[in-house]
Amino acid sequence: MWFCLLTVLLAVDPAERIAEKRIADALKAWEVPGAAVVIVQGDQTRLLKGFGVREIARPEAITTDTVFPLASCTKAFTSTLLALLIDEGKLGWDDPVGKHLPGFKLSDPHATALLSLRDLLTHRTGVSGHDLLWYRATEPLDEVLKRVAFLPLDYPFRGGYRYSSIMYVALGRAIERRTGQKWENLIQKRLCEPLGMTGVSFTTAAIPRDTDRATGHRMSKQGQVERTGAYDILQPNPSGSVNATARDLAAWLKFQLARGVGPDGERIISVKNLAETHTPQNIIRLDGRIRDLNPDTTQLSYGMGWLIQDYRGKKVLSHGGMIDGFRVQLTFLPDENLGFAVLANLHDTRMNAALTNSLIDLYCNLPQRDWNGYFRKIVLEEAQERSDALAAHEKARNAALRPTVAVTGFAGSYRHPAYGRLTVKAVDGKLSMSWSSFEMALEHFENNVFQVLQGQFADQLVQFGVADGKVVSVRFVEQDFMRR
Repeated sequence: MWFCLLTVLLAVDPAERIAEKRIADALKAWEVPGAAVVIVQGDQTRLLKGFGVREIARPEAITTDTVFPLASCTKAFTSTLLALLIDEGKLGWDDPVGKHLPGFKLSDPHATALLSLRDLLTHRTGVSGHDLLWYRATEPLDEVLKRVAFLPLDYPFRGGYRYSSIMYVALGRAIERRTGQKWENLIQKRLCEPLGMTGVSFTTAAIPRDTDRATGHRMSKQGQVERTGAYDILQPNPSGSVNATARDLAAWLKFQLARGVGPDGERIISVKNLAETHTPQNIIRLDGRIRDLNPDTTQLSYGMGWLIQDYRGKKVLSHGGMIDGFRVQLTFLPDENLGFAVLANLHDTRMNAALTNSLIDLYCNLPQRDWNGYFRKIVLEEAQERSDALAAHEKARNAALRPTVAVTGFAGSYRHPAYGRLTVKAVDGKLSMSWSSFEMALEHFENNVFQVLQGQFADQLVQFGVADGKVVSVRFVEQDFMRR
């Protein structure tokens, strides 16, 4: 018996034993119900394991085949697919977007004329995120793309960096028009199948009912972990709809480290074009909170579906993904031939970053640092900043300033050229508002300003514009909706 136990212990690399301890410590520190973790080195899998549970208060454990939504880690699948198609001469990095997607326009016609596929890939179009145009939206993605033409540029075209998932949707549509095939079918046939990634799906409905699937969680206002409603992926989305397992991601990371060679030794993508996705394309300024989150980095850039930076003297490529109830992070170090994936079923947790840094330190023989403690301090600072901002709003509030029009005067239909229709209703002296798929109760704050009571936009202020005794506009999510 003792001989068998000793044999098992010796079969486990000491680094993996330490890694498992760090993973367990991270889950405890961040109160994450469950996670799946992948560590690969070259074509070898060093660790592939599930930790914790799929759902709080239930016994089902996270396994290597538990399905997680990858959210924005999908972008690397789209950029990798494009590299493959460029190998075949179907598209080019610097092709004009209008060549492949003629109906797509920015609000600046000069920027539209110059817009290239590379611009879409690298978040330098001048358009910021506007995630609410697609997040839980009632409109199809193609309608969202039409509305981009009504969004003013937030910075000069090719003059900065603003992360925009919408641009990857446009890229996916350009690929579809050029190839005559659906984006999701191309990803499945050209990438997932050759790599043996059998657990990948592209919508919620495509996940079999009896699948081992993680449940999302978030922190309540009382600081307790609670189950959260699922985000239903209704349409395949080139910017964020891939679902996958830890086992799938082990294959994906090995493929990236192998510079485009599949598990059978077959070259799937050229070194040149896959390397282009791994090459810095757009500088990200290291200031403010970005600096705090990357204390051991001197240069940070966006490539094509990957962030590229130095970390303690090592070259690191990574990308995060976050959607309701989940956070994931994929990371690889090409010069060290190392890759990591951390999939967690807790919304907006910093565990993924803390644990990934700790694992890099372990496998690169770097000095150990308390990354859980470091990132916890940042989280507490962010929470204090939010609390202070709410307190400042409340302190400056003059609730005695009553609305300048009757409550019923706010009711009506308002419209924004990109954000669509917003409706305000007055019932029994109370206001409520509906926009996209969201319903919100409003409470008077001061003057013609109201506050959202609860839900997705809790505590946000909604300001009505009044002219000549009539309500003419409402400002919500930093957009001005004009009364029709």
